[in-house]
Amino acid sequence: MIDYIEQVLNDVKEKNVHEPEFLQAVEEVLHTIKPVVEKHPEYKKLSVLERMIEPERIISFRVPWVNDAGEICVNRGYRVQYSGLIGPYKGGLRFAPNVNQSIMKFLAFEQIFKNALTGLPIGGGKGGSDFDPKGKSDMEIMRFCQSFMTELQRHIGPDVDVPAGDIGVGAREIGYLYGQYRRIKDRYDGGVLTGKGLEYGGSLARKEATGYGLIYFMREMLKANGGQSLAGKTVTISGSGNVAIYACEKAQMLGAKVVAMSDSSGCVYDEEGINLAAIKQIKEVDRKRISEYLNYRPNAKFIERKGEDSPIWTIKTDIALPCATQNEVTLNSAKKLVENGVIAIGEGANMPCKLDATEYFLEKGILLAPAKAANAGGVATSAIEMSQNSMRYYLSFEQVDGMLETIMVNIFASTQDACNTYELGTNYVAGANIAAFTKLAKATIAQGII
Repeated sequence: MIDYIEQVLNDVKEKNVHEPEFLQAVEEVLHTIKPVVEKHPEYKKLSVLERMIEPERIISFRVPWVNDAGEICVNRGYRVQYSGLIGPYKGGLRFAPNVNQSIMKFLAFEQIFKNALTGLPIGGGKGGSDFDPKGKSDMEIMRFCQSFMTELQRHIGPDVDVPAGDIGVGAREIGYLYGQYRRIKDRYDGGVLTGKGLEYGGSLARKEATGYGLIYFMREMLKANGGQSLAGKTVTISGSGNVAIYACEKAQMLGAKVVAMSDSSGCVYDEEGINLAAIKQIKEVDRKRISEYLNYRPNAKFIERKGEDSPIWTIKTDIALPCATQNEVTLNSAKKLVENGVIAIGEGANMPCKLDATEYFLEKGILLAPAKAANAGGVATSAIEMSQNSMRYYLSFEQVDGMLETIMVNIFASTQDACNTYELGTNYVAGANIAAFTKLAKATIAQGII
């Protein structure tokens, strides 16, 4: 069976040689599910791995739009509909200049496992564009979103494929995208996009969900390992978008002391504890660089980023939460974190740790909450938003947050159960992969050759 895994991995590498992010995601999963594959020789006969690794559909399209100077610009759009085994394709849209097919495929591949862990009937997909919203006017962003949706609307629907936001796609972009969808379709399909504004079908607690969910998972992981808690722990959080901001908020609510946050320019270190209201003003309202934080807290420090490694990982901390982007934690950063006494890592972003960094944390016995499990709160709450749209009924913030907490507790429980079943100790990376893979493999076999 191990030969079967290596055979599939070699085939994937040969077919996708120019897609490093996708290959990294596949390699991590395949190496961790070996115990399950060894128990089920029928998987090879039925080509379960080959079918699971190949996306059902990849859509690539041209996105022409007009900037404020009247010039025609052209970007490339993507939608990877990876697996609809357990529900409509579900996953965010990312607008960032580094978006390419490899990143879209890796994100969509991760999404099918993440969505399976939620226990909700949602498949996996991902999409986006190499369009960079930074520095663009509202009118430029609106025109781009309208052009993007003019093509995307052919491929999505409430029971087909339901996109949401991701990096570069917030409430503003979702509004423009949904407006164009409704204009073309001439009907109210509220459940076709999630992360909508509350005024037109959005859900309370959606913007908080990924960050809150990360902390709920971290709380359960600490509790299961020596009865620890977040109270009194020092925390550093990379990023300053939705995930980072609301992870900070919930961590502070549970008694942790968050001392650092970052953006691509560097990080701020506030020994007294981050003033979250200032971060929200800078990032959610003013849309400025995090260095502006010093205008609110003059005693804080701004550390400029130089090179590949973020300076935030050099700060001594008990818990580190990478919530910015993929592969942001290098092996060098991992070594620095361990040297400074970190006890736990919580992945708020998708695949934020490079593979060798992940392996180093596990080797050193650091508790690692993997992204597939730990940041599933966002998509789980998106599914709750879809349900509300179908019911034509709104739940309160407390109801949604309570459902989110229950889902995250259950995700940790299924991850821990897989660790116990396969004697993995505290390797929650493998545990989460196995818990999700087991469900997907059963669904693959049950539905025949598709």
